[in-house]
Amino acid sequence: MTEFAVWAPDRNRVSVVVGEDRVALDPAPGGWWRTELPDHGHGTDYAFLLDDDPAPLPDPRSRWQPGGVHERSRVYDHETFWWTDDAWTGRTLAGSVLYECHIGTFTDGGTFDAAIERLDHLVSLGVDLVEVLPVNAVDGPVNWGYDGVGWYAVTGNYGGPDAFKRFVDACHARGLGVVLDVVYNHLGPSGAYLDRFAPYFAGSNIWGPSLNLDGNGSDEVRRYVIDNALMWLRDFHVDGLRIDAVHALRDTRAQHVLEQLAVEVTALEAHVGRPLSLIAESDLNAPRLITAREGGGYGLDAQWADDVHHCLHTVLTGEGQGYYGDFAEADLHGLAHVLTRGFLHEGTWSSFRGRSHGAPIDTARIPGSRLVTYLQNHDQIGNRATGDRLTQTVTPGLLACGAALLFTSGFTPMLFMGEEWGARTPWQFFSRFENPDLQRAVREGRTKEFADHGWGDAADVPDPNAESTFTDSTLDWTEPEQEPHATLLRMHQELIALRRAWPELSDPWLDGVGVDVHESARTLVVARGAMRVVVNLGPAPVTLSLGARITRILLASEPTQSDEDSFTVPAEAFAICRVAG
Repeated sequence: MTEFAVWAPDRNRVSVVVGEDRVALDPAPGGWWRTELPDHGHGTDYAFLLDDDPAPLPDPRSRWQPGGVHERSRVYDHETFWWTDDAWTGRTLAGSVLYECHIGTFTDGGTFDAAIERLDHLVSLGVDLVEVLPVNAVDGPVNWGYDGVGWYAVTGNYGGPDAFKRFVDACHARGLGVVLDVVYNHLGPSGAYLDRFAPYFAGSNIWGPSLNLDGNGSDEVRRYVIDNALMWLRDFHVDGLRIDAVHALRDTRAQHVLEQLAVEVTALEAHVGRPLSLIAESDLNAPRLITAREGGGYGLDAQWADDVHHCLHTVLTGEGQGYYGDFAEADLHGLAHVLTRGFLHEGTWSSFRGRSHGAPIDTARIPGSRLVTYLQNHDQIGNRATGDRLTQTVTPGLLACGAALLFTSGFTPMLFMGEEWGARTPWQFFSRFENPDLQRAVREGRTKEFADHGWGDAADVPDPNAESTFTDSTLDWTEPEQEPHATLLRMHQELIALRRAWPELSDPWLDGVGVDVHESARTLVVARGAMRVVVNLGPAPVTLSLGARITRILLASEPTQSDEDSFTVPAEAFAICRVAG
């Protein structure tokens, strides 16, 4: 028997359509409608009919949408997949290196099976966790994934649910964990039928309709979110979730939905016997997100730390437009601050917002590993007018310096796909909705957004709907074999190996980090226990006294000269050494 069930509290009649048959569902407590049918198991196509509306609608909790988000759902039985990862014990976030990946542009094939063929590259790089951009069902053949509307279904663009399971299984076989990016703050502009069933929506934000998390009927809406998160972790064996833009989750209830999610994920973690991580993307600079529940926080495992990125970016590029303004003004001293504090805005003035922003992290109690940091990510590349990477802006030497600061920090570092070799392919904003009015709205909206941030004019912005915008964003896997890409790739491999070999470099306690800055010479010396990370961002060689005897040079991006307690570091280069205690 197969159960067909849907939440539709304000409807008088609900039916399920299977083939040519229409079967009435029975009302059940809580506004649900249910029935059981024989001989309609895995692979059966179905849809729901509401009252007298003749339009068949996909299941809000559909696990499989092979025909797209507007078509009938298909029954999917998780038990039909044969897993081989019984010995997998998981990966903790602390001490790990993340690698952000968009399946559609990671390879020419653009599928989960094609991505499996590149996993050995990630192993050789030293990655621990692969963070996959959203994979749920979305309208159109290409998309970043943040316009998803079928939250419980894996998009057929990448191969569907079985293919995603094969990818996760293959990652686990190679010792790689998987973090999945999920979006709960809005639904995409095409194919979101939830409001026809029940009061799922409560207003909207800049991206689309937002969920009813605290109004009438919100208990079931919250379950819709939390059950979805648990599904990925339990049924797809995913090791963690990165939750998109949590500052856009409007929830005034006594227990925020994020805390409720953390409680239930902790319970699931105990059951499955492996670490399950929750990572927030937040614009709030609010330490309560990553404060343990015992300390009055939400109990999330980590959050993205844009302040660290912004300081690194402005120091390396010299850019200061838009929201980069405060970070550019703070310059090297601002970078030193975030390397020891995590946030630049910690209750201080934000000129971009026109108000004070954030709160300080208690670094004696909250480890830096709860902050995921990066030089580049999908937003910070794709939300530039032409989708240009740092490779187009800074030299290989400065890229290496940025990587050295990232991988010797007390944070949890993350790479964006191709960054490890300095990929020159852009990563632009793309989508492919069928509706021409929606295509035009997306094109005009992106152009205006870029103009508001001071990045280019309309002539610079690629058409998100154009085939070339998508294909140009696909990684070129011949680059790692060429120079200067091959040298930069080896440098990343060595930095990650060094981080793993020396405990000082993965120590998450920021209150033990020291940073000396020489602004006119453009140098930083970062102290991590007996380690010194000497970085020269300037255009000329610099000799720096470390105040202690150098006992060993562990890694340098360019040949360096050293005396007993000093270094001469070439322009745009770094060196990592140990000193006597």
